[in-house]
Amino acid sequence: MLVDFWAPWCAPCRAFAPVLERFAREQAGRFVVLKLDTEADPAAGARFGIQAIPTLVLFRDGKEVERAAGALPLEELRRFATAGTVSMSS
Repeated sequence: MLVDFWAPWCAPCRAFAPVLERFAREQAGRFVVLKLDTEADPAAGARFGIQAIPTLVLFRDGKEVERAAGALPLEELRRFATAGTVSMSS
């Protein structure tokens, strides 16, 4: 599962949305992709320690395995989701 922590007022989040949507279409059946609006649910952002948006959090078997802050290009998003190759400081 890939969770995108975002907010409607965040310009990088809005710019990243089409990239994430394309990825979700390409990976349908392979990944569950969720968007979590941190403005609508600030407690969720706090619970996951989100300090910047957009932030992507990758879960496998119910556990966080990787995270990346910032809007990723499609190729980097693919690598992040399939191999966890983006460092947590990205």
